[in-house]
Amino acid sequence: MIPVFPDSKVALKGKKGLVVGIANDQSIAWGCARAFRALGADLAVTYLNDRAKKHVEPLAQALEAPIFLPLDVMVEGQTEAVFERIKSEWGQLDFLLHSIAFSPKEALHGRVVDVGRDGFLTTMDVSCWSFLRMAHLAEPLMKNGGTMFTMTYYGSQMVVENYNIMGVAKAALEAAVRYAAAELGPKGIRVHAISPGPLATRAASGIPEFDELMDKAQSKAPSRSLVSIDDVGNATAFLALDGAKLITGGVLYIDGGYHIID
Repeated sequence: MIPVFPDSKVALKGKKGLVVGIANDQSIAWGCARAFRALGADLAVTYLNDRAKKHVEPLAQALEAPIFLPLDVMVEGQTEAVFERIKSEWGQLDFLLHSIAFSPKEALHGRVVDVGRDGFLTTMDVSCWSFLRMAHLAEPLMKNGGTMFTMTYYGSQMVVENYNIMGVAKAALEAAVRYAAAELGPKGIRVHAISPGPLATRAASGIPEFDELMDKAQSKAPSRSLVSIDDVGNATAFLALDGAKLITGGVLYIDGGYHIID
């Protein structure tokens, strides 16, 4: 009988994973990547553009990532190129981490009912559709099953001041997770939405009054503490283990219990 919790240093040995969304050493994706690597996984890492490369490359080197490629989901062909490289070099993929989201400033800072079509489409394209596209490309590489992760937030379920159109996009993303889990489950592929509490990441800096949101989370969460990227990474890595093979289709809140408080 295989133990549910194997030796932690080799729990993911031989597994191949793609991590999308590392911007710097404060990124949620970086916390997840470190946890995957600590369990023995081999990682492919992407960076947004040349400006971001100088921040991400040292982190990819620390992870000993054999595949390091640019990936801007709004640039035609770049997503496909990453998966083609994985196919040619590894021939398989065991897990995928999608940790990207974007909304133009004028769309994010305004009322939902005032969002223009272009801003809405861009927000949904990067924050939701890109995950579905990656899931489509990853599916044939997950020949022996696998795990797909994407990042969401409590603002998908409740109205969070200043989260605005991103809350709409995250709600769509969570629905996408449920449908993808149902469609891919028969192939042994599970799909998860990870919902961390407020974190001081580069992406979060675009949300107005974010510091106040963090203060509120810390004071009201049952744990009375803020989540760290390592907290998120460790919980996410657990879901990639065989011991979590029957967990799929849901939202895992890593927020000290904040989501249960009125």
